[in-house]
Amino acid sequence: MKFNKHLIYIACAAASFSMVSCDDFLDKNRYPLDIQTDQPAYWNNKVNVEAQLDAFYGYYTGYGNGASWVNDFYYRSLNDDQCAQMNSGSGVVFTQWPYQYAPVSNSVWDATYVAIRKCNTIVIKVEGSTLSEPEKLNYTAIARLNRAYQYWDLVRNIGDVPLIEGILDTDSEELYGPRTPRNEVMDYVLKDINFACENIAQQSNKIEFSKDMANAMKAEICLYEAAFAKYHQHDNARATKYYQEVVNACNNLMGKYEVCDDYRSLFNSMWAADSEKGYVSLRDNGEVIFMKGYLAGTLGHSMIKYLSSNTPIAGMTKDAFDAYLFKDGKPLATTGEVKDDAAVPTEDGLSIEAALAVRDNRLAQTIDSYLAFNGNSHQRPNSDPLASNTGYTIKRFVNPGMSYDDCTTDGRNATCAPIYWMAEIYLALAEAKAELGTLTDADLDNTINKLFKRAELPARTVAELNAINDPANNAGVSSLIWEIRRCRRCELMFCKNARWWDMIRWHQLDKLDTVKYPNTAMGANVSKASAEQVKNVSVTNGYIDAAKNSAAVSTRIYNEREYLQPIGTTQLRLNKQLEQNPGWGTGN
Repeated sequence: MKFNKHLIYIACAAASFSMVSCDDFLDKNRYPLDIQTDQPAYWNNKVNVEAQLDAFYGYYTGYGNGASWVNDFYYRSLNDDQCAQMNSGSGVVFTQWPYQYAPVSNSVWDATYVAIRKCNTIVIKVEGSTLSEPEKLNYTAIARLNRAYQYWDLVRNIGDVPLIEGILDTDSEELYGPRTPRNEVMDYVLKDINFACENIAQQSNKIEFSKDMANAMKAEICLYEAAFAKYHQHDNARATKYYQEVVNACNNLMGKYEVCDDYRSLFNSMWAADSEKGYVSLRDNGEVIFMKGYLAGTLGHSMIKYLSSNTPIAGMTKDAFDAYLFKDGKPLATTGEVKDDAAVPTEDGLSIEAALAVRDNRLAQTIDSYLAFNGNSHQRPNSDPLASNTGYTIKRFVNPGMSYDDCTTDGRNATCAPIYWMAEIYLALAEAKAELGTLTDADLDNTINKLFKRAELPARTVAELNAINDPANNAGVSSLIWEIRRCRRCELMFCKNARWWDMIRWHQLDKLDTVKYPNTAMGANVSKASAEQVKNVSVTNGYIDAAKNSAAVSTRIYNEREYLQPIGTTQLRLNKQLEQNPGWGTGN
């Protein structure tokens, strides 16, 4: 399972959407079962089995494929880190919730069960093959790892879902059974992922499934489940069990990887390292555990084009900007640093360089130092003139060494996406131990303080974090947990849709209500700009009011039902034992 094979599989999957055939390359990669894969001899050949397993790599979206906007970084995020576009031409308006009503078909449900069937097929067929026992264990472990991921994705989106272990036909009774309780499904997920952690062969190649990647996934999944148990179900015993599983998974990775010196290099590096320009390929980055590789001319994405656009795009919110600590390690309310965040008019544009200079340096590595909004554009090298709905433009994912054409052309972006990296592990370990009440100063030194050092923030003890007492803490948690969550938010800003899922697992979606929490729809401070400079945007109390700039929706009102997506009405009609999620109607 080499990198070029992964690229071919993903490139062909992308091509299928444009009606380009990939049969010449992938005639053995049809979803089981078909005429070919239903033959026992097919599964006795390790090349065939690996061809099926390679296809799983495409499930990890990264920055998307080709011209697709579907990715797990920045663009898809619905949260308090970014807010609505000024025009809704793309069909995505960030003041809206994912669904306004129950759809005919939910793509998460449909696509995930296709993937689960594929996993089940591999598990069953490999077990009955003549492959060696070590090969069977490794291949089965990879299939079960990916089955675990798919079921977890179903559960966090839908809740209770039918648990299917076999290979079903259209007339199988199991297809028409009731929803399995989510806890039962997640315990099944834990069994799968523990099996994977024990039996996947270790790989040094960061684009292959490995024991380390399995442990990283386990930490992510178990952290979600632990928090859900605590903050939704109020089941402390279950929460403790899953937080401890997080600790176990993270401990298996400690000492194997270390955070790199350059935070931004995690998000703007290309497959081929350009050492003269200071870029290290993610495959050589000592922090990266698992990645999605892109290669110019073979597989690209389009996210950088979106970030280099003169169409007003979603930008960082004031709420997110204010989350970053100041250089003295204190929040906005208590810092001794200069708090003025107003952009300063200069010959080159509205500069926020001074405001960035006194903050956590991850902020300056995430957004540009000049504001850009409708009627007041700014242009970074190799980019179209920029415009953001909030004034803050995102630069983290852009490699400034890329050509103008490669930055601004669909499918030509070739920066690689980290899927799992060590900062996530440090954050998960610190959060889990804080929730368990076992976090020590030594733990902080081995986790959060390493991230603080890279961010040019002072190291902290447990007592010091507990003593911060940020007045902005509105989550009902201790200062210690609030500060760990803050570090997570800033470290993973615009990454992997992490903020959305964090808000769900912590039961905090109400904070996305733009009426109750207007800073989630506010942007940059333009109080020092001229009336001419801001004539094309709405301004409230000196800040760009992004919600009022939206052509489609001006407010986002919280509803408890948003914690779960609706089941497609077609599924409800086909299976009378299914019940719709609360608040979405029956679908009849």
